[in-house]
Amino acid sequence: MTAPAAPTGRAPWHRRARHALGHSLRVRLVVMFVLLAMAMAGAFLFGMQRALSVGWRDAARPLLMDYVDHLAGEIGIPPSIERAQALVQRLPVTVRISGPDVNWRSHPATAETDSRWREGWTEDDWRRHEPRILERTTLDGHRIQFGLNTQIWHNRPRLVGWITLGVLLALTALAYARVRRMLRPLDQIRDGAQRFGRGDFSQPIPVRHPQRPDELGVLAATINTMGSDLQNMLDAKRTLLLAISHELRSPLTRARLNTELLPDNPELQANRDALLRDLALMRDLVTDLLESERLASPHVALQREPTDLAVLVAEVVAALDGAPPVQQDIAANLPLLQLDRARMRLLLRNLLDNALRHSVGAAQSPEISVQPCVAKTAGGSSGVRIRVRDHGPGVDDAALAHLAEPFYRPDASRERATGGVGLGLYLCKLVVLAHGGSFIVKNAQPGLEIVVTLPGAGN
Repeated sequence: MTAPAAPTGRAPWHRRARHALGHSLRVRLVVMFVLLAMAMAGAFLFGMQRALSVGWRDAARPLLMDYVDHLAGEIGIPPSIERAQALVQRLPVTVRISGPDVNWRSHPATAETDSRWREGWTEDDWRRHEPRILERTTLDGHRIQFGLNTQIWHNRPRLVGWITLGVLLALTALAYARVRRMLRPLDQIRDGAQRFGRGDFSQPIPVRHPQRPDELGVLAATINTMGSDLQNMLDAKRTLLLAISHELRSPLTRARLNTELLPDNPELQANRDALLRDLALMRDLVTDLLESERLASPHVALQREPTDLAVLVAEVVAALDGAPPVQQDIAANLPLLQLDRARMRLLLRNLLDNALRHSVGAAQSPEISVQPCVAKTAGGSSGVRIRVRDHGPGVDDAALAHLAEPFYRPDASRERATGGVGLGLYLCKLVVLAHGGSFIVKNAQPGLEIVVTLPGAGN
C-alpha cells in the first residue's frame, strides 16, 4: 500500500529527488561531477594498488622476509617469552607462538576477535589465511607468527575517514553552488521567455558580461533580439489595424446616411434594408476591432466603480432587441465589485446575444446565473461567478479551445446571418482578463456554457 502523503502536501523526498534528477540540469551536472570524482578516485586507487603490488613483489618483499628472519632469531630457540615481550614493547608488532612447549600470544584480545569470526577454522584454513611471509618455524617445532599492531591506528583511520567524507561533501556543495551560479542565466532566460509569451516586452533578459558573453549570454541576447522583433511586428500590425478601422468609420457613416436618405420605394425596400444591415454589421465590426485592440494592450485603463451585477444584468436583459425570454438566477447577496460598467455591459450583452443566436429552435430559452464565489484568481477573496448557457446544438470538443479566438467561427456558425464575425467571445475574454478574472467555455450537453469568474475587492 502506498504511504499516505505528508501533512504539508509535499511529495516524498525520493520522488522529489527523482523529479529533480530528471528535470534539473544543475542537479544532473552535480551528480555527474560526484560520479566522475568517485570514478577518478577509484581509478587512482586501483592504479596505485597495482603499482605498489609490483613494488612490493620486486623490492619490499625480500626486505620484509629478511627482517622477519631477524625478529624470529631475536626471540631465540626455544622461543623466549621475555624476549618476545621486549620485542612487542619496542616495536608495533604482535607475536603469536605455538608449539609443543610454548603457547603464547602478545595480544589476547585479538585472539578473542579472531575466534568470533574465524570460529570453526581448521589448521589448513589458518595457513591459507595467514600470509606465510610473516610466519617462521623454528628447529624445535615452534611456529612464530608476526603481525602489525593496529591498535595504535584504531582511532586515526576513523578520524581520517570522517574528514575525507566531510571534504567530499564540502566539495560537492561548492560544486553545486558553482553550477547553480553558472546556470542562473537559464532561470532569467526562462522568465524572460515567459514575459515575452505574455506580450510584455518592457524588460529584456539581462546578459551577463555583455562585453565577453558566454554561450548563455549569446542565447539571452538572441532571445532579446527576437523579442524586440516580435514587439515591432505586433506594434506595426496593431497600428495598421487601428488606422484601417479608424479610417473606415467616416465612409461607413456617410454610406449609412446616404442610404437612409434614399426616397421610399417599395421595390427597393428589401435591398435598402439589406444594405443597412450590412453597414450596421461593418460599423459593429470596426467598433469591436478598436475595442479589442484597446483591451489587448498590457496597459489597458479600466474605469472602475462599485457595481451591482444584479442591477446591471437586469438592465442588459431589458435592453435586448425584441425582449427575448432569458431565464435568470441572480443571487440576492452579491458583493459590490470594482468594475468597468461600460465594458461589463459589453461582456453581458455579447454573452447573451451569443446564447440567443444559438438558441433558435431550442426547447428552452437561454439561462444566466450570477452567484457569489471564492475566486481562485484573487488569492481566495470573495468574487462573483457568471454562467451563461444556451440549449442549442453546442460545438465539437475540438473547437472549444478556439471559440474565444478573434475571427474564429465553428463550421456550424459560418453563415453571416447567425454566426456574427467571430469577435464577440474574443472581446468577452479580453474584458474578463482585463479585470483579472477567468473565462471558461465548455459544452453543457445540450448547448454551450460560458463561465466567467470575477475577483473581489482589492484586485
